[in-house]
Order: sequence, then C-alpha cells, then structure tokens
Amino acid sequence: MKSLFSKLATTLEMIKFEHTLFALPFAFLGAILAANGLPTWRQLLWITVAMVGARSAAMTFNRIVDREIDAENPRTANRELPTGKLSLGFAWAFLLVSIGVFLLAAWSLNWLTFALSPVALISVLGYSYAKRFTAFAHLLLGWALAISPTAAWIAVRGAIDSEVPLLLSLFVLMWTSGFDVLYACQDYEFDKKAGLRSIPARFGIARSLWIARLFHFQAFIVLLLLLFFTELGWPAAVGVGLVGLLMIYQHALVKPTDLSRMNAAFFTTNAFVSVILLITFGSAVFIARM
Repeated sequence: MKSLFSKLATTLEMIKFEHTLFALPFAFLGAILAANGLPTWRQLLWITVAMVGARSAAMTFNRIVDREIDAENPRTANRELPTGKLSLGFAWAFLLVSIGVFLLAAWSLNWLTFALSPVALISVLGYSYAKRFTAFAHLLLGWALAISPTAAWIAVRGAIDSEVPLLLSLFVLMWTSGFDVLYACQDYEFDKKAGLRSIPARFGIARSLWIARLFHFQAFIVLLLLLFFTELGWPAAVGVGLVGLLMIYQHALVKPTDLSRMNAAFFTTNAFVSVILLITFGSAVFIARM
C-alpha cells in the first residue's frame, strides 16, 4: 500500500498536478456565467472531477509518448519516466483510470457533455503528437485548454446558447498559445537539433517573442469583447485591466538574449490570470443580481 501511494505521489509530481490551477478556474467561470450565479453543488463536483480527470490523462499521455524525447533533452532528462522513477506500466494504468474518471464525470453531467467527451479526449491527448507535425502545435495546446469554459457551460445548460462561452474559450486559446510559445523558446536549440516543430524552431527566438505578443494582444481584444457582451460592469473591467497588465509584465521578463526569468514569466504570472478572471467576473455576476 505504501508503494502504491509512493507511485501515486510520483505520478502527481510527474504531471504537475498543481498546475490544474491554470485551467480549472476557467471551467468554474464558465459554469458561473452559464448559471448566472452558483451552479448546483452536483454540477460543480462533476465539473471539477471532469477537469482533474482530463488534465491528468492529458499530462500522463504526454509524458508517455514524449519519454524518449525527454530523455535526450537536458531540460527534461530528469523527468520521472526517463529516469525510471516511475514505471511505464504504472503510467499507462494511471492514464486509463484518469480517462475513466473523466468519462464518468461527463456521463454524470448531461447527455450532451457525454456525447462530446470523445472530442475533448481526442483534443487533449492528440496534442502530444503535434510537435512532430506542425510548428503551430501551440495553438493545438490552446485549443485543448480552451475546451474547458464551453464544456462547463454545456455541463450547466446542456447547450451552447450564447456567444459568451465561445469568447471565453477563444481567450483561453490565444492566451495559452502565447505563453506556450514563450515557454518553447527554452527548447529552441534542442527542437532544431531533434527535428521537432515549434514556432521558435521555425522563426527563431526574437520573432517568436513578437508572435507571442501578438497572440496575447489578440487574447486581450477577445477579453474586451467578453466584457462588452456580458455587460458585467466595473468589477469585470478591473479583471480585464489586471490581466492586461500581467501579460505586459510577463513579456517584460523575457528577452531574446535572456530567458533566465522564464519560470517567473510562465508559472508565476500565468497562475494568476485564471484566478483573477474567476474572482472579478464571478463577483460581477453576483453583484449584477443584487
């Protein structure tokens, strides 16, 4: 039993379980906007379970299919599968359980959520192969994360009957694509050598930083449109302003000749974006109902 818990702890470390924080608040915000308030406790429970299951499956599958590439990359060579800290068999078992948990949660919400669950699975798992075929894999990762707000909306309403969840998902897509381009700059040399495709490998680091800025500028425009269509007033506007400032700060941390502050730009800054939007837009929903 102790060995099992040890393996589970290693697996959670491998998939960076704590980074579920990036996407989970967007799902909660999609649910709050759909319910125009708090969804039922049952909906919140199964949305949370679905998000945890989907992200756990996606990250585990990514580590499995990339294990040989990770072993050759100095930045990732110490990951759990290349070093043997975790067996491939246990990783596959954890993947299957995670998929099962996700499907159970989708089935427990409503028929449309369950019917669309294969699309979500194909998206979050398929991204792992993208760098082998296209330099625009960053957009596919963005798509995989962008599913969550609209999926949560469907979980609450059983339909896509507004432009609001689509705008929120579009923001997540462009925001994620932008920060993934930034993060991929660290692997520029390795990706070129290994024949892997990414925007930095294709366009170079300096141009890629500008492409990331373009993606984030587009994300900010979409956020303004979301503010306009939701008509949630000043609390939501504060969130839009704070996210805009965070994205500017993120890009100020990274320069073509100095990527040493990438972790601060990627992990610290991005962890705040979804939480800020959940708090500001979420509170605006409740204020508007008063």
